[in-house]
Parts: sequence; C-alpha cells; structure tokens
Amino acid sequence: MKTLATLAILTTLPLAAQAQETRNDYLSVRNEARLAISRGNDWLAAQQHDDGHWGDADLPAITALALTAAVRAPDYDPSKPMPDHLRKGFDWLLEQQEDNGGIYNKGLAVYNTAAAVTAMSLAGDQAFEPAIVKARKYLIGEQWDIGKPKETDNPNDGGIGYGSHDDRTDLSNTYLAIEALALSEKVVADGRHGDQPRLNWDAAVTFLSRCQNLEETNDQEWASDDPDNRGGFIYNSQSSKAGEQELENGRTALRSYGSMSYAGLLSMIYAELEPGDIRVEAVKDWLGRNYTLEENPGMGLQGLYYYYQTMAKALSVAGIDELKRDDGKPADWRRDLANALLTRQREDGSWVNSNGRWMESDPILVTSYSVLALGQICHSIPK
Repeated sequence: MKTLATLAILTTLPLAAQAQETRNDYLSVRNEARLAISRGNDWLAAQQHDDGHWGDADLPAITALALTAAVRAPDYDPSKPMPDHLRKGFDWLLEQQEDNGGIYNKGLAVYNTAAAVTAMSLAGDQAFEPAIVKARKYLIGEQWDIGKPKETDNPNDGGIGYGSHDDRTDLSNTYLAIEALALSEKVVADGRHGDQPRLNWDAAVTFLSRCQNLEETNDQEWASDDPDNRGGFIYNSQSSKAGEQELENGRTALRSYGSMSYAGLLSMIYAELEPGDIRVEAVKDWLGRNYTLEENPGMGLQGLYYYYQTMAKALSVAGIDELKRDDGKPADWRRDLANALLTRQREDGSWVNSNGRWMESDPILVTSYSVLALGQICHSIPK
C-alpha cells in the first residue's frame, strides 16, 4: 500500500511519469514472481520419484500439475531440448494411458485425464499429440446426456463428473475438462488427425447455467437472485459445497462461492459466451462484490490455493485487468494475488495450506497450484 506522501507525489507527476511508475510496479511484481516460481519449481524437482512421477502414483494429476507448473514458467523455452527430469515425468504420464484414452489409475479418471491433457498441450511437443487425441475422445465421451437424447432434460446433462458416469456431474470436473479441450483444440483443429468428436457445447453451457445463481438463465428451482448469491456459482446443479442459506422470502438458496465462480467464468469464456452475456456479467459482478485474497469466499481457507490458481486463469483469459469491487474501487488482482502468494511461500520454496481439505495439506499439489498462479500472472501482465 502506498503512503499518503507517495500518493501526493504521484498526483503531481506528468502522465508519462505515472505510466512509467505503473510499468515499474509491474516489473517488480514480475521479477519477484519469477524468482518465487524458480524456487517453487526447484523444490518440486527435488520431490520427483526416480521413475518420473510426483506424489501419489495413483493420482497422475499430481504429476501433471507439477509438469504444467514447469512448462508454464516464464523462463521455460519450448524450442530447447526438454530438461531430463521433465522428459522423464512426461514419459511416466504417457505410460498411465489406458486403452480407452483416459490417463488414470484407480479412479478420478476425468480429473487425472484433464490435468494430463493440459500438461501435454502446454508443453507444445508434437510427440504428445497421439496421446492427446485419444485422451480428448475419452473426455468428450464422459459428457452426460441421459434421458431424452440431446434435450438436457436431466440436471446433470451437459456436464462431466469424475468418470464412468458414476452418480452425478459437477462444475469442477466440467471446468477442468473444458479447459483441457480448449487448450488442446489446436492439436485437432487442422484435421491432421482425421475427424474428431466434439463436445456438445450448447449442452455444456446449459449445465454451466444450471450451476449459477441467476434466475433469468437457470431453470432450476433453487436458483436465487438474492444479493448474497446472484451471479455466483455452486459445485453442481443440485448442491453447493458452501451449503444453503435461508432467505427472508422463505426460500432456501444454494450458496455461491469463490473457487467455483471463477471456474464458471473461465468455462463460459472457453465456451465463447460474449463478454456482455448476462451470465458473464453477473458472475463478474459477484466476484467483484466478494473480492478477497484472504480466503476462498464462502469456504474460508478450504480450497484456498485451488481458488488462487483458478482466479489467475479466469481473470487473465477473460481479459480483466482490474476487477470492479462493490465499493466502486478497481482491484488490481495481479498485484494482490502475487503479494498473497509471495508472502505465503515457505523458506524452502514450497507452499502448503493450513486447512487440508481437498488435499491441500499436500505441499506438492499446493506448490504446483501456486507456481501456476504466479506463472499466469507473469504471462498476463499488460505489455
């Protein structure tokens, strides 16, 4: 935070000098973030198992996230030979691919496959394309369409769950699958791999709409336009991890919360909804009203680092430089998020959440999230 004296000086500077001050501020953010990224990736490299994987071998997503953190680092050069430890990690990841195209071991098939596709897509290595094509088919095949074909008559229709159409779809898996498909689209766009299946994007948008508190576009009875929840997103079309809220009119709302609201925004951008679409405008409004780096709004410290990396991806992909807050003041989210992460980095270069829900007691997972968020900040800083 600038002192009053500094602010007084700034108001007397010529506009060109103020612009230079802004660039210098971002230069500092970029430099500090790059150093933190390097320290984080060095720590991650030291945690790699001899066979190439990270963390629990039954969860290839952990390895995929560590690899994504490395290849998204600002200093990573894809034109140069891939470092040996990353090559070993990708080789291990490829070995986990099943005949059906999924990349998983003992469950959470969509989560693991989506993370792997994202890692391989961002690495930019053509050798990964056959595996990406197979994995894309698997993810697309996991989109739900039950009941009457192509009518989205079931609340789960259009969404994607953990895999094998177990019992429901959810926004977390749907967003991760949508992101993986969007980032890997370049692999199949030119037809080099023949005709490829496509996600039913209309159905996906219907599912996304059914996860948003917005009565105008959500046909589910629980949707609410009350001031606390309007525009925000929940976990799936029928339940919220943030619980319920009794309203003054006697209705019960499913509470919107931060990480899923950023996931919803990112998914809608990838689904190519226009910036002026009421659903996009409503979620940006909710995010502005609930803007904070101290917690995952609605969830406290639960899923805090998932929230951080989803925030970085959503706001940068949406092209938002400053998020309008409820008090009318713009939030410089890049600077705020970078500071939040920099102050939480541990001496050895890692991060961990004091609240262990959703595996955030695992420093490998949380360090990967943090490095990814900082990398996204660096890549998105205005030139």
